This record gives sequence, structure tokens and C-alpha cells, in this order.
Amino acid sequence: MTTLQVPADFRRAQLAIGGLFLFLGFQYATWAARLPALKSGLGLSETEIGLLLMACGAGAAASFPLVPVLMRRLGSRQLATVSAVVLAALLPVLAAAPNYPVALAVICLDGVAVGCLNVAMNAQGAALEAAFARTAMGKLHATFSAGSFLAALFASGVNTFTSSLAAHFWIATALLLLLIVAARPGLLAEDTAPGTAEAKEDTAAEESAAEREGTEQEGAKPRRKLNLPSRVTIWMGLAMVFGTVTEGSMNDWSALYLEDAAGASEQLAPLGIAVVSVMMVLARIFSDNWRTRWGDGRIVVLGSALAGLGLGLGLLVGGVVPALLGFACVGLGVAAVTPCVYVAAARQGPDALALVAAMGTTGLLAGPALIGFIAGGTSLVWGMGAVAASAVLVSLCATRIQWPAPAEK
Repeated sequence: MTTLQVPADFRRAQLAIGGLFLFLGFQYATWAARLPALKSGLGLSETEIGLLLMACGAGAAASFPLVPVLMRRLGSRQLATVSAVVLAALLPVLAAAPNYPVALAVICLDGVAVGCLNVAMNAQGAALEAAFARTAMGKLHATFSAGSFLAALFASGVNTFTSSLAAHFWIATALLLLLIVAARPGLLAEDTAPGTAEAKEDTAAEESAAEREGTEQEGAKPRRKLNLPSRVTIWMGLAMVFGTVTEGSMNDWSALYLEDAAGASEQLAPLGIAVVSVMMVLARIFSDNWRTRWGDGRIVVLGSALAGLGLGLGLLVGGVVPALLGFACVGLGVAAVTPCVYVAAARQGPDALALVAAMGTTGLLAGPALIGFIAGGTSLVWGMGAVAASAVLVSLCATRIQWPAPAEK
């Protein structure tokens, strides 16, 4: 009876948590795929688009001090729900933005909500693996890529019927709200999130230790110990930053590159995101088996090297088809980076997981803005070249991480 119940509960929770990943991928790629329309509608330059993306990264960075507080007060389940509703509501607000400063404010708020949802959903994913002793993070991250892929196809389809940004974003909002309503009942309870009970115990232990110290030493003020991240955690964070810079930049700049630099049509341009996303989905579906067979370290080192070299060659050759082939290498190569690094960080403890998640969100949202500044100062070809270099840096950082040995089957 128990052996039948556990897999059923696992699948139910996995689908619900996967819904959060799908939600974030769809919401993020929905407005990223329409950057050309936002650019022309507001009369923006490439540098201003870069600032727009930087505002999203700044909002995500601003959310990091708030996330631990919100996690303690709301729990990962409630925080995920609230931030998802905010993200869905912001799409039509962005479509109605009358000028550039308003668009900046909306995107900044979007970044805050993305930062909250990213940490909450990865906490749910880590809790799922811990509760059922099963690998799941690769498939969960696959649903994020699936969300980006569906959003790209949806954007391309809407463009064939109407160019209205408002109509597109309102329909997307309705779909996203339906998704979060369907997913919420299956999310794990707040007290099962990793580190929730441990954090309370650690805080209580620190407070009692401080009280003891104060009673033993008269007049001495209790001092709280500052826990600095370990060297391994820092390398994990750097690998996550460069990995998410690569992944986020493909979402934000592939459509513009295909249209402005490679000469693709407006209908074909969003398919750049689709190519990256479909390769990431396929790779992430199988990534948990690859981890068992070859080990996390080998997958991250070789995969990110493939991404950097493949994209670099596609840019050197030029044209739509070589670019799409390079994009496919990126999708295949970086697919397992974030799942593997999140799992490795979770083994280091909840503090490491929170730091790595924060650095990942920073790279995802602020990194593409840097690519925008490079493109604005030189060209989109050089900007995408920086994306290829970022993928190579993932490979170098990954060689400094102590990865677990592959499991024996």
C-alpha cells in the first residue's frame, strides 16, 4: 500500500512544482519575445533595451534581502503563489506603459517578483528530492525551458493574427492565472521546505549560545557569528552566474539578433528562443539519467564548452541557419548547468542554496543587460560573442567544484 502511495504523491507534487517552473519560463519569455515590439513602440535604442533589462536585474537584486524574511513569514508555497500572481498581472501593465520610465518601473517590479518566485520554486524542488529521495531537479528545470518554448510559439502565433501587444499579454495573463490555480493544491507544505526547521533550530541555538556567553562574561555583549560562504560555494555561485547569463541572454537577445543582424523576418525571429528552449527541454528530460551515468561535473564542464564553441562558430559563419545551429548548441550544452549546480548547492546547506539561487537570478536578469551595453557600443554580433564567452567561463568554474561521483546503477 505504501509503495503505491509514495510514487503517486511524488508525481502529484512534481507536476505542481513543475507548474511553477513552467509559469516562470512562460512569463519571462512572453515579454522577452516581444522586445522588438516594445523597442519600436516606445522608440528605444539597444542601449535603452539594455537598461530595461538592467532594471529587471536590479529588481531581482533588491528582492534578495526580502526573500529570507518572506520565506519565514509566508513559506515557499505561499510566496510562490503571491509572486506568481504579481508576475501574471504585470504583463498587461507593461503593454499599457505609456513611456520609457513607466516601463522601467514595471520591469523593476517584475524583477522583484521573479527573484521571489525563483527562490521559492527551487526550495520546493529541493524539498521534493529530500522528501522522496528521488532526483527531479533536471525535469523541473525542463519545464522552465518548456515554458519559454511555449511562450515563443505563442508569440509567433499571436503575431500572425494581430500585432497588438495588449491582446497578446492579456491572453497570456489569463493562461498564467489558470496555471497557478491548478498547481497550487499540489505544492508541498511550508514546513517541508529544506532548511525551514533547521533554520529555526539554528537560530534558537545561536540565541541560547549568545545568552550563555552573556551570562558567563559580565558586561560582554552577545556577538552573532558571521558565516561567510565557502570557496566551493563561491565557485558554484560563479558557475551559476555565467550559466544564467548565457541562458537569459539567449532569451532576451536571440530574437533581436535574428531580426537585426541575421536578416530574419518578424515571424521567424521568435523561433530563436524556441530552438534554444526545445533543446534545453530535451536535454533536461534526460539530464537526471546523464548525471547518474557520467556525473554532474563532466556534464557541466563538457556541456558548457560545447555551448560556447557552438555559438561562437555560428556567429563567425553568420546567417540565420548557422545562428540557429549555434543556438541549438547553447540549449543542449547549458541545459544541465543550473539543475546540477542547484543540487550541489543544496548538499552544502540552505545558506549555500539561497546564495547560489540569488546569484543565478542576478545573472539571469542583469547579465543580458550587460550584453545590451556591449551590443550598443559595438554590435549584436559582439554582444552574442560575449554570451559564448560566458558559456566557456562556466566550464572553467565547474572544474573548481568538487562534484559528487556518479552513482552506480
